[in-house]
Amino acid sequence: MNSKKMVPKNNGFHEELLEKHIEDIGLGNKDALRDLYLITKTSVYGFALSILKNAHEAEDVLQEVYIKIYENANLYQASGKPLAWILVITKNLALMKLRKNKDHADIEELKDLLVDHKGVNDTENQLLLSTVFNYISDEERNILVLHSISGLKHREIAKMLGIPLTTVLSKYNRTIKKIKKRMGEEEYA
Repeated sequence: MNSKKMVPKNNGFHEELLEKHIEDIGLGNKDALRDLYLITKTSVYGFALSILKNAHEAEDVLQEVYIKIYENANLYQASGKPLAWILVITKNLALMKLRKNKDHADIEELKDLLVDHKGVNDTENQLLLSTVFNYISDEERNILVLHSISGLKHREIAKMLGIPLTTVLSKYNRTIKKIKKRMGEEEYA
C-alpha cells in the first residue's frame, strides 16, 4: 500500500484505512503491520511517553504494542475506532510497565516529540505542546496528548481513561488555562 495515502486527516486518522490494515494484519500481512506502524507510531509513542515519562520505557512499549496488534489483529472487531483500540493496548502495556518500574523522568523528550509532531496544526495546540509539562498532572498530560496528538474526541478519551466526560472537558480546559497563565508569567519574568 502506498504510504502517501496514509496521512492524518484533520488531526485524526482515516479510520477505514486503519481498520483495513488491522484486518490485513489478522490475515498475516506484515506489510500492513509496517504501514499501520508508520501511521500510528507517533500517537502510540507519545501516549506511552506521557504515561511513563521515560523514553526507553516508551520505546519498549511502542514495540510491544505492535507485537500485541500482530498477535491479536484477528480478534479485532471493526467498530470505527481502531486508533482507540490501539491506544487502549498502549495504555494497558504502559501501566503494566509502570507498575513494574516506578522510574519515570524523561519529560524533555515528550516535549520535543509534541512540538515536532507534524500533525499539530492549530495555534492553541502548538502553544500547549511547546509548554513545559512539569506544571500539569499526569492525567492532564494524558488528556492533552490524546486530544492534541492523536486527535481523539473528549468522549473517546473519557471512555479510554475510564473517567467521566465532564472531568475530561474540565481538566482539558483547566490545563489550557494553567499553561497559558504560566506562559504569561514567563513572558514578563
